Amino acid sequence: MTTSHAHPLLHRVAEAAGRESVRFTLNGAPASALAGDTVLTAVLTQGAQLRRNEFSGLPRAGFCMMGACQDCWIATGEGERLRACSTFIAPGMALVTGKSGA
Repeated sequence: MTTSHAHPLLHRVAEAAGRESVRFTLNGAPASALAGDTVLTAVLTQGAQLRRNEFSGLPRAGFCMMGACQDCWIATGEGERLRACSTFIAPGMALVTGKSGA
C-alpha cells in the first residue's frame, strides 16, 4: 500500500520469507512495512523523503544510517521525535514527514 507521495526512494529487490506486514500511518494516510524494518526503510519505501530541513525546507532522507548525524529525525503524530535509522517500525505508529500536501 502506498501513500500520496511521489515515487518511493527505496525499492525492495529481495525479501526474506515470512516477514509479517506492519500497518502504520504516514502523514495521516495508511501505509505498510515489514516486521523488522526501521522507520527509515518504512518511510522511504512509501515516498521520496523522510522530513524537511528545519532551516532550508529542503527534503531530507537520512545520511549516515547509524544514528550519528542527526539527519534522520522524524516526528510522530503525537509530536515525539525519533531517529528513523535506529527505530523499528511498530504497528499503529503514526509518522509525519513534514511534506505539505501529503
